[in-house]
Formats: sequence, structure tokens, C-alpha cells
Amino acid sequence: MMEHNKPSKSQIIVSSYVNGGRPSSERLGNLVACMQSTGADVVKLIVEVNYITEVAPILQMLTHCQVPLIATAVGSRGLISQLLAPKFGGFLVYGCLKSQNVPGLPSLVSLKQVYQLDHVNPWTQIFGLISNPVSHSKSPILHNYALRHIGYNGIYVPLLVDNLKEFFRTYESMDFTGFSVGIPHKEAAVACCDEVHPLAKSIGAVNTIIRRPTDGKLIGYNTDCEGCITAIEDALRGKIFVLVGAGGAGRALAFGAKERGARVVVFNRKFERAKALAAAVSGEALPYECLDSYCPENGMILANASAIGMEPNTHKTPVPKEALRAYKLVFDAVYTPRITRLLCEAEEVGAIVVSGVEMFIRQALGHS
Repeated sequence: MMEHNKPSKSQIIVSSYVNGGRPSSERLGNLVACMQSTGADVVKLIVEVNYITEVAPILQMLTHCQVPLIATAVGSRGLISQLLAPKFGGFLVYGCLKSQNVPGLPSLVSLKQVYQLDHVNPWTQIFGLISNPVSHSKSPILHNYALRHIGYNGIYVPLLVDNLKEFFRTYESMDFTGFSVGIPHKEAAVACCDEVHPLAKSIGAVNTIIRRPTDGKLIGYNTDCEGCITAIEDALRGKIFVLVGAGGAGRALAFGAKERGARVVVFNRKFERAKALAAAVSGEALPYECLDSYCPENGMILANASAIGMEPNTHKTPVPKEALRAYKLVFDAVYTPRITRLLCEAEEVGAIVVSGVEMFIRQALGHS
């Protein structure tokens, strides 16, 4: 628990728990006013939320409350109520022990080492990763360190988003400066941007969004292409590039591989999506069931751009071990865990392996 203003004497905290229904600003405002009228020195508000957009009225209350306010949004979508509380004037921030896992509460270790909330103030700019799921991501560790390293007054937070359009409609303040976009929102993000970079438009997916400071418009980019391909580009030219997954990351990989002279073959559980992507890069789409036995030549390159093998399903792999003998290089965009079952088995049969961590770091360079 971090305390921002130490009281000089004993004080009374009046607390209320709100659950059921969408917590509107008007409803919370009336409740806070009622609690203030009791003569409370500090008001404590605990609100059950189902969506991250329901945290916005809570942050608004922090800004306008006339007495010190402690506000907590309960649930995994409510994490930013704690991480952003110092920016909006929150009185206290809660954290949990590392051994515990409380939805909506950051760990004490992350508060001190990753987010360093003691340095967050009203002028801090907000960045974040929009994804679902998002708790597995290492992005906050990397980006918060980078922001501190360059002396920029910013914080990078995980954003568990269900409805992308509603999220941007709700958080339209200039305080929300930029976003990374992860699974499953990369393709939907294109329609949410006011302007899209030509490369991202041709790929049909956005993984980076910047709010332009001059007019507040959202500008979309795609750094997946460079992040993925530069990790493996030396081996691409003239090779068969077998791609698993036709989502946002898959599209970026396919375009990048084509640009560097590879022959792209796409496998996806939904065959229609595989065909559409293959047509866009003058490649070939094959039914997903054929992936295990596909072997027109040895020395191919395999790239997994699906979520297969990601925590918590670390026992899964898109291609069985025996089939991996046909590949010279195997790349896995999954980076939690760092070494997936796919990469482990590929290494065992003698293939060169490239972890998603490589892509992750190069993406981060592209974001900055």
C-alpha cells in the first residue's frame, strides 16, 4: 500500500462497495457526495466492474472529489484504477503480495519495480497494451524501463479490452498518448484509427496507435512486419515460408516474407482466411489438416503466428516434432513462455530457432 499524504491525526474513512449495473459518473458522484456529508475525512469506494470502460467514471471521481478518495475497481478489467490513481489524485494505492493473485490488484513488487508509482503525477502521459488476454505480457516491464531510461514522464499499463471501439470512445483524453495493440484486436484497430500508415493499411492490421498531439487523432502503424522479419530475414530469400495463423501478426509476417523473396504458404484453422491472405501475397493456402504432412522440400522456414503454445496452454504445438525435420529455421511469435514446446522440439531435431522475444524487442524499438 502506497500512501501519498500522511494524516497528522486519526481520521475517519467512510467506505462503500458498489456492485451491479454500470457505474455511471452521476451514480458515483451522488454516492460520494452522500459519503462526504457524513463528515468523513477520507472516502473509500470499491466498485465491481465488468469492462475496462467502467473504470473511467472512477478516475473522474478521483479528479473531482472534494475530500481524499481511495478508489478500487474490482476485477481483472479494473487494474488501471490502481496504476493510474496517482495521476488522477488518488489518496492510496493498493497492492497484493506476490504469492497472491487478486484480480484488479497489482503486486507490490510490480508497483515498486515496474510502475514506480512514486514518480507518477498529474502530468504523466499514459501508454498501454490493448489486448485480451493481457496479463501474460512482458511489455510493461520493457516499456516502463525505457520511459524511465530516456527521462520521459510516462507510464505503460496493461489494458484488458473487450470492445475496441467503445474503449477509444471512452478514453479519448489527450492524457492517453499511445497504445500497442495485441491479440485479438490488431485487425479491428484499423477501423478505429483516423489515419493508417500505408504499410499497416496494406497488411490490414495495426499494432501501434499514436494520438497525434496537435489534433488528438489516432494514427495507426504496424511494426510487426519489421519486428518479425528482421529476426529471420537472412534465411528467407527463395525459401518456402510456411505460416501458421492468418490474423494480424500472420498478415504482417506474410507481407514481410513476400517482400524479401520468400514463397508464402499459409495454414489457418479457418481456411477462408488462409485463402484471403495467400491471395494478398501471391502465395498458396492449404487446409490446416495438411500441415503435419506438408513437405515439398527440406530446408523450409516455419513461422507460428497463432496463439498455439501460449500460456497457459504450453503443452500444445502447431506442428509435431517429426514434421519439424523438414524445416531449417523455426520462428514462434509466442513469447510466453520464452521457449515454447514448438521451439524446444525444433531445436531437438536440429533446426535454428528464433523466439518471439526477439520479435518483441524489435517491436518495442519500432514503437519508440
